[in-house]
Amino acid sequence: MKLAVVGGGSTYTPELVDGFARLQDTLPVTELVLADPAGDRLELVGGLARRMLARAGHPAAVTTTGDLDAAVADADAVLLQLRVGGQAARERDETWPLDCGCVGQETTGAGGLAKALRTVPVVLDIAERVRRANPGAWIIDFTNPVGIVTRALLNEGHRAVGLCNVAIGLQRKFAALLEVEPGQVHLDHVGLNHLTWEFGVRLGGPDGRNVLPGLLARHGAAIAADLRLPEPLLHRLGAVPSYYLRYFYTHDEVVAEMRDRPPRAAEVAAMERELLEMYADPALDTKPELLAGRGGAYYSEAAVALAAALLGDGRGGTGEAGGGAQVVNVRNGGTLPFLPDDAVVEVPAAVSPAGAEPLPVPPLDPLCTGLISAVTAYEHLALDAALRGGRDRVFAALLAHPLVGRYSLAEKLTDRLLAHNREYLAWA
Repeated sequence: MKLAVVGGGSTYTPELVDGFARLQDTLPVTELVLADPAGDRLELVGGLARRMLARAGHPAAVTTTGDLDAAVADADAVLLQLRVGGQAARERDETWPLDCGCVGQETTGAGGLAKALRTVPVVLDIAERVRRANPGAWIIDFTNPVGIVTRALLNEGHRAVGLCNVAIGLQRKFAALLEVEPGQVHLDHVGLNHLTWEFGVRLGGPDGRNVLPGLLARHGAAIAADLRLPEPLLHRLGAVPSYYLRYFYTHDEVVAEMRDRPPRAAEVAAMERELLEMYADPALDTKPELLAGRGGAYYSEAAVALAAALLGDGRGGTGEAGGGAQVVNVRNGGTLPFLPDDAVVEVPAAVSPAGAEPLPVPPLDPLCTGLISAVTAYEHLALDAALRGGRDRVFAALLAHPLVGRYSLAEKLTDRLLAHNREYLAWA
């Protein structure tokens, strides 16, 4: 079994390799190819990957290359975890929206649109090369904004599934609070990528007892603090929103916070420099504890479970939704009846070599359907702008976004977005 990781020089990669090492019975990888144009980083990460697998007694061969076509040739699955423009572009995404009083974040609002415009054309080019090299290969997309990127891939007919680590992170937290194994916890996880709610936490499977009310009663303060949201909000919703809902529910407070502290991108860049120094140590053969601060917790376990199910190994175990289901980004297809069928939603799904089939979800009330519908409309316009370009399309996407939604603000943000991204946008 050959897996290729595009963006393999990322400091995230040892988290992924750690999962391959620990879960080799679930996903019997024989060849792991790390592809990245950043040769220096790639060799440091590749060296650590080899040592980690050797320590675990894993037989997989690890190769590194800057040749994308060679990397994906004969691959059974290709994982995408790239960041066009690196942390420098991310830092700009996090700062220029603040000048207009809007959230500066790399996936939400104007910053997320900028990232989508840079990323979608690159990902589609990679996917087409994967298709030419091996039409049967699966593409697992961890590249943000996952919902928009996955929709772009599916629209072009690629065999793709989007993946995010929000659900598996919450599943692990709830399992720890309940003092049960994670596989016993099933999430009623519904929404869009980075716009989801847990409407139920069920023990034993999708039809199990919903213990969410008790969790909120006993641990509401701790859960809210972890999400940086007001505890009364969780009780009023009767649900646990993802961390990213704080950009909507507490927008002005978040903007004030962001103006008073360094951008997250600057923190991550400093962490990456330290991590790469660690990776250069030939004695290091485990992922450093510092990597936990980089983000992407449990990404490896979610990726292993998804790849095992897609490749038909049959030993994928329980995914982050519990009960054998996995939370992924997939075609709506009537799952949320108020959205178009071709929208991409993030819900539990049954995953097999045939793909990901969404499972039934609980009905939603207007408090959630309204926001989901508005963000879906924005994502449709964002993808149109990424594919066809043009200032008017960028403006339309921003005007439609619920965090912008005002003519004068959308005009200002459009000008700033284009000014900071001209080097990446051939049409700008």
